[in-house]
Amino acid sequence: MRNSEMARLGGLVGEWTTTISDAWFLEPPGTEVPGMTTVEWLGESLLVVRSEFGGGGRPRSEMSLVLGRSDANDRFVALYQDDRGVCREFAMTFDGGRWTLARADPDLHQRFIADVEENRILGRWEASEDGGRSWRKDFDLTHERA
Repeated sequence: MRNSEMARLGGLVGEWTTTISDAWFLEPPGTEVPGMTTVEWLGESLLVVRSEFGGGGRPRSEMSLVLGRSDANDRFVALYQDDRGVCREFAMTFDGGRWTLARADPDLHQRFIADVEENRILGRWEASEDGGRSWRKDFDLTHERA
């Protein structure tokens, strides 16, 4: 039986074309990096998000999220990993129209803020190196349903 709170995330399931844009670390300015994202159920209570970026002369990169829920604590959680060997835990919120991921770790504070529509997710990743007092945008991340 599907977890009722996780079922609210069902609209994310599917194939998405994904674009990284307006990234401070990409040269030249205006560079966009295309990708693909797949979101699928793992059992009845977890979602797996797999993204792959690059190609066409750009280095390839991969990242994954496992989205779940702590029922006892009444909160969503997300575990992140990428091909650099990075592993991170994020607190997550989702109200159907707004999706956030946030972490406040000693090395870096980071957050993802996205507006979710039926066939598009418009988001941005931000980082803070001063404990969350000031934030810089890392990049925009757009998902269009494939």
